[in-house]
Amino acid sequence: MTPPPAPRWLVLIHQIPPHPSYLRVKVGRRLQALGAVAVKNSVYVLPRSEQALEDFQWVRREIVAGAGDASVCEARFVEGLSDGSVEALFGTAREADYRALAGEVRTLQAGVQRRGKRSQKPREPVEASLVRLRKRLAEIAEIDFFGAGGRDTVEGLLAAVESSLRPRPAAPRPADAARSDVRGRTWVTRAGVHIDRIASAWLIRRFIDPEARFAFARGREHAPAAGELRFDMFEGDFTHEGDLCTFEVLVRRFGLEERALARIAEIVHDIDLKDGKFKRPETVGVDHLIAGIAMRHEEDESRLRDGGAAFDALYEFFKRKRT
Repeated sequence: MTPPPAPRWLVLIHQIPPHPSYLRVKVGRRLQALGAVAVKNSVYVLPRSEQALEDFQWVRREIVAGAGDASVCEARFVEGLSDGSVEALFGTAREADYRALAGEVRTLQAGVQRRGKRSQKPREPVEASLVRLRKRLAEIAEIDFFGAGGRDTVEGLLAAVESSLRPRPAAPRPADAARSDVRGRTWVTRAGVHIDRIASAWLIRRFIDPEARFAFARGREHAPAAGELRFDMFEGDFTHEGDLCTFEVLVRRFGLEERALARIAEIVHDIDLKDGKFKRPETVGVDHLIAGIAMRHEEDESRLRDGGAAFDALYEFFKRKRT
């Protein structure tokens, strides 16, 4: 007889007395910080791991010390809730976290834009805010167990604010000369590619550097080796500039003025930055398609392959469409 699969989940079931009232608030905040989600009243779940077990054990001790009761157990969902529906709960929670953080970054970005050149206020308050927001992003990412949507948006918004604090780049070289400079290089970006990085990689290989090779860096920063170019990452050679996503920056810097590429740039912008600037009708469908490719493949090369095929088709559509 085949043994049942190992439990995927850890479950904390608790009863907290009504007094003192602060205990319920304290436990709730602690569970939220751990990334646990509620599947029923007073029933919380985490993906099974040694760290999760230790975390739930500490929460249980706090509850018992406050005259409450709690149990921690391993679980497999057999009927009712499925593994997929539990994963969806985690995705919804983290997407909400990313969405709230994106709102904070946009508020900071608007303040930086208002300040502009008219003010000589120091950069330190903005940089301190960026440090705080980066720390919050790292905290959310640590409890993003199933790769929820929204992280790339926050990364892009933060990169845009960071780039606005750096000196403006020199005027771009003529497009033909710029393309000759990058021919046959290795293009490095952050691992876990999504909309802007997938679209940018397609643009690079299709219109800028047919011989391009791609490499994927873990972490936000990467010190380039000889022959490497960084894109869509912190202090990259080609990354967000102001309110432009990396795809738009590449189109502008390399003088790619085709109408079809301009339409694709509008779609990528709205998916990546989520600011509704262009409101093209194709945006929702492309967003879902790229999200599905990311869900289907963990390997970045596979995402670039399938994403590239999708953008090939989209480019052909806009190229032939008359209106």
